[in-house]
Amino acid sequence: MEFKNFIDGSWEIGTDTTTNINPSDRFDTIGIAARSHAEQVNQAIDSAFEAASSWANTTPQQRFDILDFVGTEILARREEIGRLLSREEGKILTEGIGEVARAGQIFKFFAGEALRSNGDHLPSVRPGVDIDVIRQPLGVVGLITPWNFPIAIPAWKIAPALAYGNTVVFKPAELVPGCAYVLAEILSRSGLPDGVFNLVIGKGSVIGPQLIENKKISAISFTGSVPTGKSIAADCGARLKKVQLEMGGKNPMIVLDDADLDVAVEACLNGAFFSTGQRCTASSRLIVTEGIHDRFVSTLSDRMSKLIVGHALESTTQMGPVAEVSQLNQNLDYIEVARSEGGNVQGGERLSRDTDGYFMAPALITETNNNNRINREEVFGPIASVIRARDYEEALTIANDTPFGLAAGICTQSLKFASHFKKFSQAGMVMVNLPTAGVDYHVPFGGIKGSSFGAREQGTYAAEFYTSVKTAYVMP
Repeated sequence: MEFKNFIDGSWEIGTDTTTNINPSDRFDTIGIAARSHAEQVNQAIDSAFEAASSWANTTPQQRFDILDFVGTEILARREEIGRLLSREEGKILTEGIGEVARAGQIFKFFAGEALRSNGDHLPSVRPGVDIDVIRQPLGVVGLITPWNFPIAIPAWKIAPALAYGNTVVFKPAELVPGCAYVLAEILSRSGLPDGVFNLVIGKGSVIGPQLIENKKISAISFTGSVPTGKSIAADCGARLKKVQLEMGGKNPMIVLDDADLDVAVEACLNGAFFSTGQRCTASSRLIVTEGIHDRFVSTLSDRMSKLIVGHALESTTQMGPVAEVSQLNQNLDYIEVARSEGGNVQGGERLSRDTDGYFMAPALITETNNNNRINREEVFGPIASVIRARDYEEALTIANDTPFGLAAGICTQSLKFASHFKKFSQAGMVMVNLPTAGVDYHVPFGGIKGSSFGAREQGTYAAEFYTSVKTAYVMP
């Protein structure tokens, strides 16, 4: 299959191509993807700029119909697209189908948002003067997405951008062009005018600077690594260009003595190891108080060791492969670092299966402290470390002692501790007796500190980024 760019309503090849392979079986070629050259990126930006004014003036009904069409088709094809997603990213099939369904629901939600254009009509402090506060689209937005959620994250950027009247230049991660292509193909048949949505596949080093430096791009929304996010923030800041960043996490899950052991173990198993740990909201630091520590570690170790690791499309598989070989090698390197710092490592070894894929066993690292590298840096794999704490107060201090602040969780049966944690946890999203990973599509997503920068994503809060506010005074 050939995955092409979509520019100004036309499918375009690039200067060269890259091969899209299955991380469950590196001899399974999914397709050949175009690589955009700089001029094609400029063409996409120009087409989006030319289309911006007319698209901004479409009716809410027109935008609703288009987004609803996209959501309906994604949901109808969830199993087909989910299979493609699992082939190219490595999620197990149930997770792949679930992610596709979420993308469809996101488009449906923002179809409704297109009809709910909110504003304020206020009396002025001056007699006889009226004030209208309205939201208007930004113009052209550049969207840069990662490989770990190859259709859900594009959906929660593209859908609000279009719903609020912006035009789009979309750059997906080069590792997962298939889902981006399928999404673009559906959008191409949705009734969107030419130029409103553009897909440019290729290297971030080529496309990223073009999006940031071009004056016709009004805003950049980026999800990815911390170093790249910081660079984008600096470059956009120098140009006074609106920017939204979602970056890393080193998310804590506190387990208190009074926790329901089964609930805590299942929440940590899910949060740390499902989706092969390749979620920015994964529970990578398990902070466990003295009274439950040994029972918790023993039970979680047993449950983890029984997880079935294998080909993402096999019905019995519970954890798929790592998405790419460089990520696999990084995971294995971090395990060795943790071992060298005194950590006791269970699992974490490279695995052989019937197909040649990037398989590894999930790893649980005990006897660590919060100053170890494994607890300071995001690993982005199926690796969780355990930190022992005396009590809730020490556990909270450890949880907040991180440069990140995306998600945090606590397992407890105490309303007092749960309420205190919701208020004093330094994270943008807090879970009580639930995995840290897993956020509904209709609520805001994002964090604080080094995890996020700018307005929240998803839900009604998406309007904060994708629109600007205008205050208009009228003397009748």
